Amino acid sequence: MSAVLLRLACTAAMAAQAALAPAPAVAAAPVPQPQQSVSQLLTDLQRLYRQTEEATESYNATAERLKRQRAEVTRLDGELARARLALRGGQGDAGRLARQQYQNSSDLSPYLRLLLARDPQHALDEGHVIGRLTRERAETVDRLTDAERKRDALARAARKALDEQLTLTGKQGRQRADVTARLRQVERLLASLTPERLAAVAALERTGIDQAQLRLAASGALGDDRPPSGEGDRAVRYALSQVGKPYQWGAQGPTSYDCSGLTSQAWDHAGTPIPRTSQEQWARLPKVPLNRLRPGDLVVYFPGATHVALYVGDGRVVQAPRPGRRIEISPLASAPVLGAVRPDGPPRDQATEAR
Repeated sequence: MSAVLLRLACTAAMAAQAALAPAPAVAAAPVPQPQQSVSQLLTDLQRLYRQTEEATESYNATAERLKRQRAEVTRLDGELARARLALRGGQGDAGRLARQQYQNSSDLSPYLRLLLARDPQHALDEGHVIGRLTRERAETVDRLTDAERKRDALARAARKALDEQLTLTGKQGRQRADVTARLRQVERLLASLTPERLAAVAALERTGIDQAQLRLAASGALGDDRPPSGEGDRAVRYALSQVGKPYQWGAQGPTSYDCSGLTSQAWDHAGTPIPRTSQEQWARLPKVPLNRLRPGDLVVYFPGATHVALYVGDGRVVQAPRPGRRIEISPLASAPVLGAVRPDGPPRDQATEAR
């Protein structure tokens, strides 16, 4: 049996680590038939791996949203606590003014007190003080009303944020179970194959990748490598230092990674944080043509942008390929290419041409 397929058989252990929730109902893995061709077996395996990676990236996206939501809940809780303290302070001011008003109360109007006063100037001064206290009372009541409104608004926002956090937690649990179930499908399919069939599938996969790489090079889609930026060089060196570490879905290092966990961590260590998932990396980072690639750029795969690798030059990428495999250097055409993005800004060559 080839070393590649032996590594694939490790999927069972990977799935066991992830099984933290009951698996949802998913379509059963295809059961190989004696007459089923090697090419069909490879197609089935690739489809299962692709579905697993799609589920993994969905899980990663929810995990990122949940992280942001927890931070928002914490922020709102802090603001709500401060608003309650301010409200208590305002209530104390209101009580003090109420006591002062009670102690200085009189049935006589300010005008009548002025007419009856023995010292009109003193009465005028007293009236000025009373007016100032009245304005202070009105301002205190306004502040108290605003504080109550702010407290109530923050309380509603905090409840809504917590509800959203609970919803995301439930969604994450379901997605975790989905990934686990799909990994078990891969495990069952691999376990059903003889060593000879596994070796044939691995050989056919290598042949297909080599042919795809030759077609890509012959098409002229790949140009001469451009020198990397300083950040790109640091990202490449980080990613290459992870070669040999295992793939694990949902992981961001330092001992294991999934595909977007590797690329996001590489660029984070280069000093340029990028989105966590392959879909967000494709959607939010500047696009760059394949013939203008430079080391450090990200190559994105499949129509749904569900896999990503980091370009290292000479038509090759470093990637965390799939469950059961380790981080490796591969031909760029190891999967159907969707396009490429550049994390550290707009493509400089295109910007120069535009000017």
